[in-house]
Amino acid sequence: MRVKKLLHTRMRVSDIDQTIKFYVDVLGLEVVERKTSPRGSHLAFLKIPNSEELIELASFPPSGPVKVQEDLVHLAFEVDDLEETIRALTAQSVRITDGPTASSSGSRFIFIDAPDGYEIELIQRPRGATT
Repeated sequence: MRVKKLLHTRMRVSDIDQTIKFYVDVLGLEVVERKTSPRGSHLAFLKIPNSEELIELASFPPSGPVKVQEDLVHLAFEVDDLEETIRALTAQSVRITDGPTASSSGSRFIFIDAPDGYEIELIQRPRGATT
């Protein structure tokens, strides 16, 4: 058996509306579907520009608030211009939690936190980089 491709990644969140607002307003993702599962979870599927994979946000209030361990998981997104990204985040009062940092490959990156403490890495790759 071999998997064919990654379809989506699910993340449980405490407040689905607040989290959707973050991903849409701050990162520019698009909600492609919202529904309630048979067991009562509130679900939202978010489209990422230039990617087939989706992020599935799931809120199940009876299970209580989400507590994300530090440095457990993060999502990494590519940006065209890190300095412009920093200016846009600052204008939206989004706090940069780490960076900017330069890697040995020539990439530059920062981290911000999504609601519930999920880390988001924003990376500017050097021209011509493919991975």
